[in-house]
Amino acid sequence: MCGRFAITLPNDAMAQLFSAQPANALPKVPNYNVCPTNQVHVVRTGETGRRLVQMRWGFLPHWYKTENAGPLLINARAETIAEKPAFRAACRERRCLVVASGFYEWTKSEDGARLPWYIYRRDGGTIAFAGIWQDWGAEQARQSTCAIVTTPANRRLSAIHDRMPLILEPQDWRLWLGEEGKGAATLMRPGGDDILDFHRVGTAVNSNRASGPQLIEPLRAERG
Repeated sequence: MCGRFAITLPNDAMAQLFSAQPANALPKVPNYNVCPTNQVHVVRTGETGRRLVQMRWGFLPHWYKTENAGPLLINARAETIAEKPAFRAACRERRCLVVASGFYEWTKSEDGARLPWYIYRRDGGTIAFAGIWQDWGAEQARQSTCAIVTTPANRRLSAIHDRMPLILEPQDWRLWLGEEGKGAATLMRPGGDDILDFHRVGTAVNSNRASGPQLIEPLRAERG
């Protein structure tokens, strides 16, 4: 799964990387502790091409009467996304990229303490999570919301967690975004064995109020 991540790339560099027109309002960067229900950076396509926009991380199906009317849907499983009523239309028609620099997962110590790990690209590059989006609400209260697609963990990350976000390489962005027609389902498989690395970080990130670059600093003795 993916329940917390970091984004450090400046907005203008993000727009350039994804060849997207940036919206006027975008989340502030850097943010080393992006949490569910926060506004996140999303690349989507439209009639005028790619746009870099902000969306609420937490997908809201059209039948939710309020934001808290049902479960908080921050992830969508690749194995069932095409069948779930909440996700199936978005999977066909509204796919996007959620931009990150790295993400966190947790293991447990023998005494049950939550031990956080920071996962990132070995080359230091930006991560593009596969996502889906949905507009929700009426008139002035209308907002765009998204979820991150997840798959079973690859061999390397399975030591930390049994799920991982679906990470797309640049050559796959057009297909996922629908710019190359159909076939996005072929991308929904575990990957990243040879591109990801990870290390233990301090437990400060266990709090959703924590902030700052120290959150991703490695503990000296424990690396992936």
